[in-house]
Amino acid sequence: MLGLVLLYFIGKKFYELADEYKMNKWGFAILGVVVYYTGAFIFGIALGVYAVITESDFLDTTNDLVLGIIAMPFGLLSCYGLYYYLEKTWKKKKPLEDKMIDQIGNN
Repeated sequence: MLGLVLLYFIGKKFYELADEYKMNKWGFAILGVVVYYTGAFIFGIALGVYAVITESDFLDTTNDLVLGIIAMPFGLLSCYGLYYYLEKTWKKKKPLEDKMIDQIGNN
């Protein structure tokens, strides 16, 4: 249940960011959720490779809920990275559009 609430807030933040910069709102909301799962999945693969290399039985003895909680920060970190990148990229483009609108009447 908490996972669904987390996905809701991730999607909402990306939705609001896309709305602010007049981009595809639902597309970026879904992208945020997909990036969360991708970040957690990549961490899971890395953890599995580490467990095989070190011949650890950590993954066999650990509860799935605990593994999900361990992977959560990596999913959130990947979402934050994409959010920061999109915000930075779109901020650079926005002043150019405003400047162009201001110059229309001056020509």
